[in-house]
Amino acid sequence: MSRQSAVWVFVAMGSNIDPERRMLQAARALGHHFVGARFSSCYRNPAFGFKGPDFINAVAGFQSALPPAQLLQITHEIEAQCGREACAPKWVPRAMDLDLLLYGNVVGEGPGYTLPRPDLLQRVYMLGPLAELAPSLIYPPAGPTIGELWQRFPYREHTLEPLPLNLNAA
Repeated sequence: MSRQSAVWVFVAMGSNIDPERRMLQAARALGHHFVGARFSSCYRNPAFGFKGPDFINAVAGFQSALPPAQLLQITHEIEAQCGREACAPKWVPRAMDLDLLLYGNVVGEGPGYTLPRPDLLQRVYMLGPLAELAPSLIYPPAGPTIGELWQRFPYREHTLEPLPLNLNAA
């Protein structure tokens, strides 16, 4: 059996329950599992889909040869370590939310995921940090770049406040 080559993986991170501490905790865990992980800046934005405290969001990028299903298992473990309950309803405050955005140039579905993440191009708190981290990345399967998509996005209509929280130092 041949070993799969590592691909770039991008994961959205978000929390609105003790978010500074949880974001640092998740960044340390991702860095432990995926050596060389790097992180966008952190941004504060209003809760989306429900009323609640503001979220802090960022995007992590790292290389991995693990298949998406194994990556999701690790991200679910990290969410649990950060205090997220597995059976929590969808539109409620979150201790930690880790969402697989991109996995190389894969387009498709698997158990519990769709790639690229379907709402990536509609969510300022996903696309903005991703564009900061990887502006020249080609959106699968054939472009345009993430930076070009961000320039087209009506981001001025959305709240996305940069914060001094540095996840790369976690």
